[in-house]
Amino acid sequence: MKTTRILAAALMIGGALSMSLALAQQFDASGIARTETVRDDIGDAAHEAVQVRVDFAPGAAFPRHTHPGTEIAYVLAGTVEYQFNGQPPVTLKAGEALFIPEGTIHSAKNVGAGNASELATYVVEKGQPIVVVAGR
Repeated sequence: MKTTRILAAALMIGGALSMSLALAQQFDASGIARTETVRDDIGDAAHEAVQVRVDFAPGAAFPRHTHPGTEIAYVLAGTVEYQFNGQPPVTLKAGEALFIPEGTIHSAKNVGAGNASELATYVVEKGQPIVVVAGR
């Protein structure tokens, strides 16, 4: 029984790492790098907290997407513009934060002259992909 649990945990961790690597590789070419800094249970069997650093090259944009939970985006450096369907863009500079409700379609773009970075903190459903790219 213990061996089964260890194997299941290893498969889950391996799957999460593969997903993170695939996502990072998918967006590195467009000037976006995502680095997961922590992932842990929050005391609720259905949810976990995940924190990701997102680095944007000048002019780089992350496409329209959603998350299976809430996101708090905190801009560490530069200027990032967030676009929500049917709403005017929200522009944040270093030191400013934004709450993004679960399932909200949005995009993010570095609109500054240099590099930009954000720290994204998610409280999401376990077993779901952190980012789901939305159709046009």
